[in-house]
Amino acid sequence: MNPEKVKFKYIFREDYNPVYINGAYGGISPRNEIVANFYLERTALPNSQTYQVTKDGMMADEIKEEREPNDHLSSFVRFIENGVVMNYQTAKEIHRWLGEQIENIEKLNK
Repeated sequence: MNPEKVKFKYIFREDYNPVYINGAYGGISPRNEIVANFYLERTALPNSQTYQVTKDGMMADEIKEEREPNDHLSSFVRFIENGVVMNYQTAKEIHRWLGEQIENIEKLNK
């Protein structure tokens, strides 16, 4: 027998904290599932910076900056904090849901 309606309750971990992403990397796993690793892409940060300090204790000019790798001016960091693995059906449902959200944004921005 099928129920006439179903109620879902959402349970959040105490440390639930959404993170910003601006890209994803992944593909199809050996088990034929979709793997998406979400990342935040940014320029590389220095490992350290050294500044001159004035006689009155104020920070002045930068003296030295240390970075790795040496090609940091032409390199970017893709920091991957989380990812998801989903089957075909779940991917289709999320695809549909994302499409609906995109349509809602487009309607609001007209």
